[in-house]
Amino acid sequence: MADSKIEQYLIEMMLSYEQVEDNMWLLDDEDSALQSVAVMHADPLVVIRVEIMDIPNNGLLELYTKLLELNATDVMHGAYALDIKNKKIILLNTLQYDSMDYIDFRTALESFSLALAEHYPILSKYREKPGA
Repeated sequence: MADSKIEQYLIEMMLSYEQVEDNMWLLDDEDSALQSVAVMHADPLVVIRVEIMDIPNNGLLELYTKLLELNATDVMHGAYALDIKNKKIILLNTLQYDSMDYIDFRTALESFSLALAEHYPILSKYREKPGA
């Protein structure tokens, strides 16, 4: 039996995941395009996060403009953000644990799945080439 409603929801969604620490799960579900997606319960929040790519050294204005456009038009739940400390572009969403229900959780993950599948070709052109 699942210890938390997060784990219960992951089971109900039939997603492949691993509990990597207390209150933290790592999704690795290729079928739903949810690979390396971290779900963390840090009371009172549930944080859903995935690293998209390294922040490149060049073309930042164009990249940041594209990320803001995607946030405004295509990302229904969550947003692209910068993790400056780790030099990563991330996709991030937060939910209130106490009021979160199955539909909220599923919708947030489905939004991530859609963004990851549809935006990868768009954002991949901003990735730095190895050795560049």
